Amino acid sequence: MSINEISFNNLRIIHVCKANLKNSYISVKKNGEITLKTPKVSNDFIQKLLRDRELWIRKQLKIVENNPPKSVNIQDEVLLFGEIFSIDSTEAIELREALEKIDISNISNVLKSYDKFYKKYAQSYIVPRVEHYSNIMNLSYSEIKFRKMRSRWGSCSSRGVITLNIELIKIDRKLIDFIVVHELAHLKHMNHSKKFHSLVNEYIPDSSVLNQELKRFSLL
Repeated sequence: MSINEISFNNLRIIHVCKANLKNSYISVKKNGEITLKTPKVSNDFIQKLLRDRELWIRKQLKIVENNPPKSVNIQDEVLLFGEIFSIDSTEAIELREALEKIDISNISNVLKSYDKFYKKYAQSYIVPRVEHYSNIMNLSYSEIKFRKMRSRWGSCSSRGVITLNIELIKIDRKLIDFIVVHELAHLKHMNHSKKFHSLVNEYIPDSSVLNQELKRFSLL
């Protein structure tokens, strides 16, 4: 694998070349980083691909520009359900107590306390939401796991294990429900077929709108 930087029409693009790739992919992260992944191809191929996808790339960058991610002042605030709360609020009491017990001059310790707080908060709020929709959808899962993920909000394995990103607790409740139903629907349809989307829409009628809204949020 090789990684280098490409300059294309004032765009800074990270090119990742992997010999085992069968196709080429372009992605725009929520921080505005553009990544191009390809197998071993010619420079002419890359330039043509970028020309063909330039309008799409710039559209994605505009979306990122118009929807900056919410951030909090560490040790002063927390982000829950799309809202910023003071560290002195009732919502943050467990985090506040945890910070009082550690050396806050060590930022690593502080960030670990935040992650533990978000994970526990996510478990206490989201597990009942999964149980609620599992019951009304008549779909059974084998296990729920929570962890911090960089590239997805959730996943569902063929063994019925649903894994959810602890970052979910930072976004709107309606979006959390959408992700929960999305992953539960995979228990019946392990793909994104029309039947899968129909099942999701049955319980989240505005799922297509929520899916677009979800793209405004940044994963770390």
